[in-house]
Amino acid sequence: MIKRFLILIFLLSTAATFAQQGSASPYSIFGLGEERFKGTAEIRAMGGVSVFADSIHINLQNPASYANLIFTTFTLGGTFTGTKFKTENATEKAQRTTMDYLALGFPISRKAGFGFGVIPFSSVGYKIQNNDPINLSVRHFIGEGGMNRAFAGFGYKIMPNLNLGIDVNYNFGQITTVNIRNTVGIDYGTQETNVSELSGFTANIGVMYRRKIMTKYDFFSGLTFTPESNLTSSNTKNIFTIYNTGGFSPPAIDYLDESVSSTTIKSSSKLAIGAGMGLGKKWLVGGEVTFKGSGSFSNRFNDILNVSYENGVKYSVGGFYIPKYNSFSSYLQRITYRGGFRYENTGMVINNVSIKDYAVTGGLGLPLGGTNSNLNIGFEFGRRGTTASNLIQENYGSLILGLSFNDRWFIKRKYD
Repeated sequence: MIKRFLILIFLLSTAATFAQQGSASPYSIFGLGEERFKGTAEIRAMGGVSVFADSIHINLQNPASYANLIFTTFTLGGTFTGTKFKTENATEKAQRTTMDYLALGFPISRKAGFGFGVIPFSSVGYKIQNNDPINLSVRHFIGEGGMNRAFAGFGYKIMPNLNLGIDVNYNFGQITTVNIRNTVGIDYGTQETNVSELSGFTANIGVMYRRKIMTKYDFFSGLTFTPESNLTSSNTKNIFTIYNTGGFSPPAIDYLDESVSSTTIKSSSKLAIGAGMGLGKKWLVGGEVTFKGSGSFSNRFNDILNVSYENGVKYSVGGFYIPKYNSFSSYLQRITYRGGFRYENTGMVINNVSIKDYAVTGGLGLPLGGTNSNLNIGFEFGRRGTTASNLIQENYGSLILGLSFNDRWFIKRKYD
């Protein structure tokens, strides 16, 4: 038991390092970066539909699900993503391997459960060049870093069919942005480097409801709400004189005195509502809509990049099918087959064009031996952005892996 907890604490303490190189998207200039956490592997394989909670998986999107746990469940997941960036005149490719989540959940009683973990929540990773042939100026924008989230949550079954839950999140991380200004034909330019240390608390409130309909079928519904919160950003700014090499890493010649400031950033509110119908341990079909209040975002590069923000919305549909969960003769019949689709207006507007993101998803839930543990494999093929209006289109494919280990802990043995 002690060894298990020591290993878990070590993994939790190192998971945050994965947030720093989690994005290669120019659209990560948006807000606090590209939101990396889209749910556990099994939920992502269903297009992001999170209305279902069972006893052998942790639903990290809705804390009310913790009340359904009957085993101590340890889960972790990661993603490999290959992306092709396309403009009207050129293409580029990039690959990223990221850690997505690491969490532990366990039942406290027949009506309550508790969960905690770490999520690399968002990532910044972009390089953008802006040429102004009229003023003969060239600007480079560089961003890296991200924000991590450590959370602890509690779920309680207030009625046989109704669960309530809450997550309390501590957000922390560092984002570095660089703005380089050059003029064609002039040997020297300027560079502004900003380093922001982020910290602050947010909360996520969840409700889940389940009841029988038409005797044998189950109706599921869920709601989560994340209120707008304040994050503290401790900022350090340096301005350099640089030698004009025309690239993203010019040599610095001298710099002005460092300036330090503190600002408050408002994190977006979010509301997700979903419902589904299914047959116990057999199949489920559901849908979910998520509203994000991102219209209040701002960005210091708006004047050059023509970026503005609007409230975002995401639509998800998906489900699963299990041929025969307790089959002794066929392993294939015990596999959970998942599929889904999602469509999202990200909330970012560039050159008066709303940036959209959509993907088709699927996956398998593979039982491990004679245990209640499982390996979840998912895939996601999607497109974000467009080549119109001098923008960038991202075509991406992701392989998602998630492990869910289930066991009975904290049980006093009668015999050694």
